[in-house]
Amino acid sequence: MPMPSRFNLDKMIVEFDTGLRTLLAKPRSLRAHPDIDIPDTNLSEAEKKHASALMRVNHTGEVCAQALYSGQALTAHHAETTAALKQAALEETEHLAWCETRIGQLGGRTSLLNPFFYAGSFTMGVVAGVLGDKWNLGFLAETEKQVAAHLAGHLDQLPVADQKTRKIVEQMQLDEANHANLAMQHGAAELPAPAKFFMKKMSKLMTTSAYYL
Repeated sequence: MPMPSRFNLDKMIVEFDTGLRTLLAKPRSLRAHPDIDIPDTNLSEAEKKHASALMRVNHTGEVCAQALYSGQALTAHHAETTAALKQAALEETEHLAWCETRIGQLGGRTSLLNPFFYAGSFTMGVVAGVLGDKWNLGFLAETEKQVAAHLAGHLDQLPVADQKTRKIVEQMQLDEANHANLAMQHGAAELPAPAKFFMKKMSKLMTTSAYYL
């Protein structure tokens, strides 16, 4: 069996390090947190618990996004595609920081299931990359479209008075839409309906379980 090239080994080491940092290190944001200038408001314990659980779901979604992009970047065929994935991953890291900080402010915690979701998402990303860059980018575009829709649903569920959380979710929604547009500009293919259906089912499993665990 031929040994992987040094280039591929180096990429694997980088992506393994990314995984460890995503799961174990405290994320940092280059941009100011969207809610930095918004004062906190008095929320009931029930409202805090619900908002915290929703942000836990969003945090897990960002963990999955990091894993997807790492797997996709590992198997992408062209440098332009890898660069697009890396740029999206950088902003997703910022989302991680925003979500984690807000969860702490609300008295909550991140999901216990994050390592499992990371592993599954990384595998899906590797497969998407192997299929070719147009499908790789198509997977990225569809993922971001579904995440944007998911965040819109959270805006409907969050307490109206919780303007800090709402501001974070709104900025995340804008970033996800930009990621989808970037993928389309780089030649993303439209995914077949069965693939979109499968992605929605996996997303539903994640959101439901992360809300409680």
